[in-house]
Amino acid sequence: MALLSEVPSVVMVHRKRRNVELVMILFAQAVGLGAYALIHLNQSARLPDELPVVAGLWFGLGLVAHLVVRLRLPYADPLLLPCVLLLNGLGLAMIHRIDLINEPPTSGATQQLMWTALGVALLVLTALVLRDHRPLIRFTYTLGLAGIALLLLPLLPVIGTSQFGARIWITVAGFSFQPAEVAKVVLAIAFSSYLVEKRDVLALAGWRVLGLDLPRARDLGPILLVWLASLLVLVYQRDLGTSLLFFGLFVMMLYVSTERPGWAVLGTAMFALGAGAAVLLADRVGQLAHVSVRIDSWLHPFDDIDQNGQIIAAQFGLAWGGLLGTGLGLGRPGLTPLARSDFIAAAVGEELGMAGLMAVITVYGIVVARGLRTALAAKDQFGTLLATGLSFVLALQVFIIIGGVTRLLPLTGLTTPFMSQGGSSMIANWVIVALLLVISHQTRKPAATRLEPSPDAEETQVIGRDRAGAGGRR
Repeated sequence: MALLSEVPSVVMVHRKRRNVELVMILFAQAVGLGAYALIHLNQSARLPDELPVVAGLWFGLGLVAHLVVRLRLPYADPLLLPCVLLLNGLGLAMIHRIDLINEPPTSGATQQLMWTALGVALLVLTALVLRDHRPLIRFTYTLGLAGIALLLLPLLPVIGTSQFGARIWITVAGFSFQPAEVAKVVLAIAFSSYLVEKRDVLALAGWRVLGLDLPRARDLGPILLVWLASLLVLVYQRDLGTSLLFFGLFVMMLYVSTERPGWAVLGTAMFALGAGAAVLLADRVGQLAHVSVRIDSWLHPFDDIDQNGQIIAAQFGLAWGGLLGTGLGLGRPGLTPLARSDFIAAAVGEELGMAGLMAVITVYGIVVARGLRTALAAKDQFGTLLATGLSFVLALQVFIIIGGVTRLLPLTGLTTPFMSQGGSSMIANWVIVALLLVISHQTRKPAATRLEPSPDAEETQVIGRDRAGAGGRR
């Protein structure tokens, strides 16, 4: 066997697949534009006059995003951007569909297109400024404090405002914003950086209960701090969804970092006990009446039709849509309150049917799967944790909101990523996609590796294709 110094380098070269990405982007945007045109054909039997302008703006945004990724992040995952644009386009079309119900039509889709343009601009800025995710590891505590501050910002007496029973908004100069959407990105970075530093300590086992290794008591400080912050959000902001999202994110990242199931079991028990106790105690003084109503609407929606008309209308809309739907522009999604925001999944299910809604959920699944694939292949632990956290944020948010619409879970105020109307959510989710593209670029970028050949091998090979075998990373 040859000495290691004499073994030639094996270069793992991944295909960039930017042309494949471009074709899929054009297809995804054509689906969104086709949905927009079909709505008008079914409503008025003619194409809209502004179709060329809308098409130019829509395809222009996709091409700009693609060109920046092609030039700055050439090895980024080729599926993320097309899937996100497909979801974004369907959301814009459905919001426009609901705009047409009003007389005169409202401009929700126009505003959403502006937020989409801002989200794409932030993706471009991220790709230009942050070509490598690893420098973010230096800002652990700064980002952690900033994330907690953003999460609790709506509690301030002047700028914090309540909408639909939850105090999760701030209003400045007439503009409203949901800081928790930005906090989920900031805290995902902070949690990843912290867990890289403390992984070895947190992985140590303490008590052993029923065959399960639980963490040591001295290591419970971080999870207790995040648990208390999530309870503050639940009690004072009256938002079960945001509380569950952030605490679930931290517990999941603890589990991935330490590979200790005890953290997941302990975290689940802590949230269940804390949330249950908070609801029972605070309900006596009226603090969490809004959350109690959501839970009662989930368990007994038909006991109070006036109070639960929102969720009842969504169920009837889904039932009317059936398997294949009524067709775009042919249903009555406007009968469901907040159909363009919280209940946009119900509107999709009504007009595209359960088949269409499942297709949308499948696209979300592809986005999450590609993010987790990037996490598995990442060359550094920080990249693994950050990609996992960002992917889990999207997965948990989709599960919570669509689960609420379909009555699998109590309804929360979270948005359906890339589809629901709302600038805060749109901007934050595009930044998540940008970070996943940056991490996947660093993961798939070619690098020389010295490998020792097997005894039977006579010569090494240069692998020039993207495949998982021979130790290659995707």
